[in-house]
Amino acid sequence: MNPLPTTFFARDTLLVARDMLGTHLVRRHPDGSARIGRVVETEAYTQDDPAFHGWGLLDPETGTLRHEGRAADLFKPPGTAYVYLIYGMHWLLNVVTEREGVGGAVLVRAVEPIEGIDRMRMSRSVEQDWDLTNGPGKLTQAFGIDGDDHTRDLTEPPIFFTRGHPVPDEQVDTTSRIGISKGVDRSWRFLIRGNRFVSPGTPSDQTS
Repeated sequence: MNPLPTTFFARDTLLVARDMLGTHLVRRHPDGSARIGRVVETEAYTQDDPAFHGWGLLDPETGTLRHEGRAADLFKPPGTAYVYLIYGMHWLLNVVTEREGVGGAVLVRAVEPIEGIDRMRMSRSVEQDWDLTNGPGKLTQAFGIDGDDHTRDLTEPPIFFTRGHPVPDEQVDTTSRIGISKGVDRSWRFLIRGNRFVSPGTPSDQTS
């Protein structure tokens, strides 16, 4: 399995988010085994997006970046892992996009397990396999991804993405992103229609 190269991520964030559908997230283990999942749901975030963690860090007039907190890592080279904690308990995996110095990232919201399911079950105690990875915090737990993986290069082992199988446009839906209060008018959530491993959350423009 050949990792996707840096050039795959060094593009417009929305294109990367769309094209990541059908790719495979891989975590290799020292014993040669792997946990693999097919990406079925993503969200895009860019530096001009009020929902972006790095919103306001870049001065548009001077191009100067304020290095405050880990959000500045969203401007690192494409293919860099941006991993953060929500609700004090769930790690979320993002991959940095665009060229270095331009803020952008794709949140991996859900994957469909392909290989290493027994390891995933050990990491997550659930009754149904569809509940193993149908959410951004669930998939990181299933894959053993946490804050130690922040800023890891995702274009090489042990954690990386492979080409997988492209998803035709007619099988792709877009909606408002989930769990945000700003930028809700942007349909920047991409998902494979009808896939049972897509997260069950409600798009933010449909919440009251």
